[in-house]
Amino acid sequence: MRILACAYACNPIHGSEEGVGWGWVNAIAKYHEAWVLTAEYHRRDIEKAIECQPEKYKRLHFAYVKEKPWHYRPTPIWIKIEGSIIKPIMNWAYRLWLRDAIILGKQLHFEVGFDLAHQITYLGFRFPGHLWRLDIPFVWGPIGGLENTPWTLLSAMGLQGAVYYGARNVVNSLHRRFLREPRRSFAAAKSGVIAATEGIRREIQRWYGVDAKVICEVGLPLAPVNQRPLDRNGEPLRIAWSGRLLPGKALNLLLQALSNIPTVIDWRLEVYGDGPCRVPWQRLAERKHLNDRVVWHGQVSRQKAVVGVQSAHLFVTTSLKDLTSTVILEALANGVPVVCPDHCGFADVVNERCGIKIPIPTAREFVKGLGQAIVAIASDEAKRHALGIGALLRAKDYSWEAKAEVIDCLYKRVLNTTDTMSDRFETSTMQAPAYFSH
Repeated sequence: MRILACAYACNPIHGSEEGVGWGWVNAIAKYHEAWVLTAEYHRRDIEKAIECQPEKYKRLHFAYVKEKPWHYRPTPIWIKIEGSIIKPIMNWAYRLWLRDAIILGKQLHFEVGFDLAHQITYLGFRFPGHLWRLDIPFVWGPIGGLENTPWTLLSAMGLQGAVYYGARNVVNSLHRRFLREPRRSFAAAKSGVIAATEGIRREIQRWYGVDAKVICEVGLPLAPVNQRPLDRNGEPLRIAWSGRLLPGKALNLLLQALSNIPTVIDWRLEVYGDGPCRVPWQRLAERKHLNDRVVWHGQVSRQKAVVGVQSAHLFVTTSLKDLTSTVILEALANGVPVVCPDHCGFADVVNERCGIKIPIPTAREFVKGLGQAIVAIASDEAKRHALGIGALLRAKDYSWEAKAEVIDCLYKRVLNTTDTMSDRFETSTMQAPAYFSH
């Protein structure tokens, strides 16, 4: 098939949504010819990757939407806007980019004649793009952003975090109910809607009455290094935590949990990442007398962070608002068990064979459960090793090869559904004259 994909965020050397876009277009190209609409500022990195391995990317063709002054790109000014209260300006800029992207997409469709269009990144449901207007089968997703942050957890984010995520909940609820663009796109996609998590699938069904296919947005980015779980050999339990130090990542809850663990449990926490919450969280660690057990690595290269996770005995995430982070899969792929909240994408990926999910009715109960889980793993090396074996097995379900097969099956289903509907329409049209001849 000839596929037209729109992936504004798509880069071979970056993580987050740019890594998601790159992974998805490569998965599509495993079985199909793919033309990708993407932002022009990715051109250098993409062309360098293709130049190094042209045979690997022979089914991928990139079309760069011409850069304009109002398009986002990672300049100092835009990065400053992204981290400020005027971040909604980025939404406006992205909508304008999508408008320019469909103009280029129509030109390509006239030249190539695509069988199917697929809107990929950004993942937020607010920005479905315009590919559905091409009058060909349309797939949208993986979609995120529909879930609100539980109100009971806002108090754990500090004043700034509570205000931000509380306001986001209000805006999110209004957008789910009143935005017209998502409703049009869900109606156009029909059987071609992809939800990033099971929770998102439920929200899509609730608000738009559409049954979505759940496909995790991230896949294994690198070949694993560890072929078996690491042995502790009498060492302290090495716990890794990785991410931006932001209110929603809630590292403070892990620090509180560790402060309640009996002193006989020997552990070390390695923190990879930086952000505005670093200073207050370091002060929290000092007040809790944890300084000698916590190492703050700060912002490091992605490779160094990956190595840190690979050398850990346990990976913990505390994010209160996320889809599925790539680092979770990196941990599993290297035989590192995971402790995480029982929500968002974590609830889909982590099961009882590879980690422990902590219920989050309140922040207090989450902190209590987090501490209990860490003690249980630190006190039972056989249990930790068994979870590590389970992690290695679980990671295989999220390889890009496995995802490519699922995507291929979805495309075929969408095309078959479209063909069936077209046949019904044609039959109805042919019978119409006889019906109305009276």
